[in-house]
Amino acid sequence: MADDTLDVTPKKPGLRQRLQNFVDDYLPRGNWFRFAGILLAIYAVIVIILGFVWSVAPSEFDVKAKTAEMVPAGRSDVTGAVTTATLIGVVDTLLEKRGGFLYNDRMPPGLYLDNMPHWEYGVLIQSRDLGRAFREVLSRSQSQSKEDPDLALGEPRLNFQTDSWLLPPSESEYRKGLKYFESYLDRLVDPDQPDAQFYARADNLREWLSMINARLGSLSQRLVASVGQRRLNTDLAGDAGATQATSAPSEMEVRTPWTEIDDVFYEARGSAWALIHFLRAAEIDFAEVLEKKNARVSLQQIIRELEGTQAVVWSPFILNGTGFGFLANHSLVMASYLARANAAIIDLRDLLAQG
Repeated sequence: MADDTLDVTPKKPGLRQRLQNFVDDYLPRGNWFRFAGILLAIYAVIVIILGFVWSVAPSEFDVKAKTAEMVPAGRSDVTGAVTTATLIGVVDTLLEKRGGFLYNDRMPPGLYLDNMPHWEYGVLIQSRDLGRAFREVLSRSQSQSKEDPDLALGEPRLNFQTDSWLLPPSESEYRKGLKYFESYLDRLVDPDQPDAQFYARADNLREWLSMINARLGSLSQRLVASVGQRRLNTDLAGDAGATQATSAPSEMEVRTPWTEIDDVFYEARGSAWALIHFLRAAEIDFAEVLEKKNARVSLQQIIRELEGTQAVVWSPFILNGTGFGFLANHSLVMASYLARANAAIIDLRDLLAQG
């Protein structure tokens, strides 16, 4: 006999009904503004948290270990392999760190971040200088020598504009540049391809160090100008017959705008971060040159000074107190480290020039 009992078990509501229940419970009377406000608040919290996470600079890496990852076993001791692998590693870290490359971002949180993009710019400037040294000096035996084909294509791509976010984005050009440097590294460690060379000579090292001199000198001046100072014009000093395109006052006030103080600070910090890796690599590839000149300890002292620039900044802001004032001046502290490193580089260049 058929069971005529009615099934009174409540049915599980469908997706449409559940959505309607959500609207009825949380959006009474069509209060969509409240819902939009909740979403906006959640988005703002996520953006702020990402901003803090992305603003942490990447850790330093071991240049020997990085080289071992990139070249076949037993080829890490090839002259120039460590410096080349370190350049690739630094630029790759710049592109693949948390948040990626932020300098050209057009959306939050990269849009509102300020310190990390300038840190990236400092790293990129030193990478470009080393890339230029590779193309013009380190891979050529004489000034009339033919340039390496991979470096001739890779170095210009590292110099692509930093703020292009579309067609093409800056990151894509930098990655293309890395591909050419990786190809150069593969040929460099291949004994069957003698056309790829790295010449670890004292004059080549001096040439690259002169580029570093100019960069650190400029950064030091910009950092010191955070407090403003009156300077005498010494542009033509030392040459009675020297002239310049337009006249300039004999005394001028130099001051970094207060809105750019933290920008210069983090650019210097990024520049020093990259140089620490590059100079550690140079200590390995130019070991024989440095030993012959008894200059290894000089290079190690330069690295030691640059390491001081990477200390933790405990203040939430880059303070700009006067030189002997109540508040600290982080720019002057950074300038002190860079100035000492720069002076040591000048001494090292003089030492390398001696017979």
